[in-house]
Amino acid sequence: MATADKRQLNPLDLYDIRAELSEEECMVQDSVARLVDDKVLPVIREAFENHTFPRELVQEVAELGLLGSSIEGYDCAGLNAICYGLICQELERGDSGLRSFVSVQSSLVMFPIHAYGSEEQKTRWLPAMARGEAIGCFGLTEPQGGSDPSNMKTHAKRDGSDWILNGSKMWITNGNLADAAVVWAMTEEGVRGFIVEKDMPGFTAQEIENKFSLRASVTSALFFDNVRVPDESVLPGVIGLKGPLSCLTQARYGISWGVIGAAQACLSEVLNYTQDRILFHRPLASNQAIQIRLADMARRITTAQLLSLQLGRLKDQGRMTPTQVSVAKWNNCRAAIDIARDARDILGGAGISAEYVPVRHMLNLESVITYEGTETVHQLVVGKELTGVNAF
Repeated sequence: MATADKRQLNPLDLYDIRAELSEEECMVQDSVARLVDDKVLPVIREAFENHTFPRELVQEVAELGLLGSSIEGYDCAGLNAICYGLICQELERGDSGLRSFVSVQSSLVMFPIHAYGSEEQKTRWLPAMARGEAIGCFGLTEPQGGSDPSNMKTHAKRDGSDWILNGSKMWITNGNLADAAVVWAMTEEGVRGFIVEKDMPGFTAQEIENKFSLRASVTSALFFDNVRVPDESVLPGVIGLKGPLSCLTQARYGISWGVIGAAQACLSEVLNYTQDRILFHRPLASNQAIQIRLADMARRITTAQLLSLQLGRLKDQGRMTPTQVSVAKWNNCRAAIDIARDARDILGGAGISAEYVPVRHMLNLESVITYEGTETVHQLVVGKELTGVNAF
């Protein structure tokens, strides 16, 4: 008589996604996981509580090749899309603020310089950014129209061989850390990208205080008052909203993976807690209502993992579309924030303490579900794909 298979599934990977990864992909995931366990988790709670970015982690991240990891050449790692997704997943298991730093540096700054920049721009900025010696930020969102980039007020006008830039940007990750900002502005030709350096006269960054989300991240407002930008600092390879929107597609892809890490951290916390917490003479985990909620968390995480894995395969094959990214960003952010909220609730009174991770992830995910396209925006992107009708 055959012996029943009593092998226990990994509660954070019910469909054994790990078995679908290549040796290189597993190695990347493991190296980033060690970084998070050894360097990030010991400091991130204090950084969140004190509203400070743990800048000492930048060099650790850079040394592992995590900045601009998908770029070939220019001292970048040249990893595939699955590797980049796993990097985001493990970093966000630590904290959304650190993953946001890497997303902005990689997808919103290094990507457009690589995709649309001149060879001189690439040579100057990409190696330094890969090494963490230069930090960048991305200026698109404005105070009057976060979800409507076509309503852009920031503008640039030619003045001889230079451009004069005026306007402002809002909710800019890394703003006060940045050595350079990739700023999108309206011109007579259409939207153009400008590399604005921190010491250019008229350019100022003001850090946004009193945040209750992404507290371990620097968020800023950028102001441009007759900033003179030389023509060689304009990205020559793109005109129009295609430029910034293509950057957002890259960042949204990473977010779809990143939030899985936050959800896994929350589920791991409550799995341990419900085993140890004794109520009415038995562990909380023996309660049917608790088991149903834990099972639902695992179901949502599994669905998110499968979506992102297939999305990464499509990306590596050059077949990924923005609508497919919207499906994953919408689904996975919603799953992660619901898991974080429910995990916080299962912890009871302890759930409001930063000693446990769910409340920190829950607060962070309020930003993640909003930036790079709100949930409603992604729903409408999919709706337009299905119907052919633009309902924005």
